[in-house]
Amino acid sequence: MHVFSFYRRASRAFHDYPSLSKLIVIFTVSSGGLVAFSDSKSYHGANNVDSSETDFKKKRVVVLGTGWAGTSFLRNLDSSLYDVQVVSQRNYFAFTPLLPSVTCGTVEARSIVEPIRKIVRKKKGEIRFWEAECTKIDAANKKVHCQSVQEVGSDSKEEFVVDYDYLVITVGARPNTFNTPGVEENCHFLKEVEDAQRIRRSVIDCFESASLPNLSEEERKKSLHFVVVGGGPTGVEFAAELHDFVNEDLVKLYPRVKDLIKISLLEAGDHILNMFDKRITVFAEEKFGRDGIDVKTGSMVVKVTDTAIFTKEMKTGEISSAPYGMVVWSTGIGTRPVIMDFMKQIGQANRRVLATDEWLRVEGCENTYALGDCATINQRKVMEDIGVIFDKADKDKSGTLTVQEVEDVIKDIQTRYPQVELYLKNKKMKNILDLLKDSKVDKEKKSLELDIEALKSALSEVDSQMKNLPATAQVAAQQGAYLARCFNRMKECEENPEGPIRFRGEGRHRFRPFQYKHFGQFAPLGGEQTAAQLPGDWVSIGHSSQWLWYSVYASKQVSWRTRFLVISDWTKRFIFGRDSSRI
Repeated sequence: MHVFSFYRRASRAFHDYPSLSKLIVIFTVSSGGLVAFSDSKSYHGANNVDSSETDFKKKRVVVLGTGWAGTSFLRNLDSSLYDVQVVSQRNYFAFTPLLPSVTCGTVEARSIVEPIRKIVRKKKGEIRFWEAECTKIDAANKKVHCQSVQEVGSDSKEEFVVDYDYLVITVGARPNTFNTPGVEENCHFLKEVEDAQRIRRSVIDCFESASLPNLSEEERKKSLHFVVVGGGPTGVEFAAELHDFVNEDLVKLYPRVKDLIKISLLEAGDHILNMFDKRITVFAEEKFGRDGIDVKTGSMVVKVTDTAIFTKEMKTGEISSAPYGMVVWSTGIGTRPVIMDFMKQIGQANRRVLATDEWLRVEGCENTYALGDCATINQRKVMEDIGVIFDKADKDKSGTLTVQEVEDVIKDIQTRYPQVELYLKNKKMKNILDLLKDSKVDKEKKSLELDIEALKSALSEVDSQMKNLPATAQVAAQQGAYLARCFNRMKECEENPEGPIRFRGEGRHRFRPFQYKHFGQFAPLGGEQTAAQLPGDWVSIGHSSQWLWYSVYASKQVSWRTRFLVISDWTKRFIFGRDSSRI
């Protein structure tokens, strides 16, 4: 009875409902703690009934995509308030930061994916999922045209249309080839789980090909030349993973060709990891040099054939070529065709990604939101609104501002224009009044002789802090959670707006604008060493950061199942090494 009682209590703790089929408790010595994994075989949630019977009063929310932004939105949304339908080409969520680990077998592909139906079935209200591709968004009629992606049944793919009241676009982006000839045909990309699996097979193929008899040494060298294009986080991490895979596992299995292996990393810029602190950039380049990875900066790829890759030196303009066995292309993101077509409809044809306002609403389109890699926020500049800000603050219409008048709108200014707060932090200032130190101000007497020209001068450099948010999982996840909270409070905030003052217009904005909080970033460099850059200019490089990386990535898994599998894969790799089977 005591065991059964413990089982029921633990089951409720992990899944908020008692119908669990099993509970596995595993003591993980390496982490010094307890890892509990629970799995449910059956869950009796909301009845699967036609929405026309129960949801006729609910607004329909259609979500396109099941990546970081879409899944975060679904996990945080109170689905009992809406009729929610999801359309995506893949029926799972993938933990994409671990894709480089999948390419070399450090982590198995199925360990980083969680079925989307399993994620949404735990919600209060029913969420319906369609495994299909969105081929067209009809903004005028609020319809989404879809086509099934299943490869069963008839040759023709089923097409259907979904109506919506609110549309949430989270389709991500595709690799950016910059129209370089031969890239699409001859290079691997690293955006999806299938890409990582293809790369893994290709690596083994290169080694098996180089081991065949009757090949010349030059032919073997060609097969074993691995080229990574792009010195960003993904390219650097893949190069590091590949180096570890080769030197820790494959050289033992292919000893005759171990001296012919070469890994090249090509970057058009002056340095790799140029979005990181300079200390990390220098360390990464030095470590790769010691590891034998050939890092070529200032080298732009101009063409890729089926046998060679052609590069142009940025300084000299000299073009050279090199034979290769495999090329992995990791140089940024491009626009998906469905987004290109949608942007033409709403007057954004000359853009690379969808433009949204600070509330993630697509500009030029009603009740449509865009999150993640397919969109960017057009942050409004302070200097564009400086006149209306001054008028709103100058309550007595005297033509000058007092300290009290400025203090009354400080919070609204910093909330409406996030770049103000960022600027103050960078300048180590407490509030906007510190910006006005050159004006005639007496803070004790609460008097301030500040006209509009003086205000312009004080805030003139604030907009310089505006930067586009990076296309990362961290940004997308925060955007999804933010938008879900807005939807959850939609009705409440219509009556009691919680946003800042409308400097152009009356009243307040319904919600606070989205503000990204950066929690740091990692750059695994191989050899159980990782570079970590955290808020506050804190940089850590080495083995301790690697264990921090393990902890963070394990904790960020979307389920206990994937958390257990990822930790298990890491443990297996430590004990047995990586599997080199071509499956």
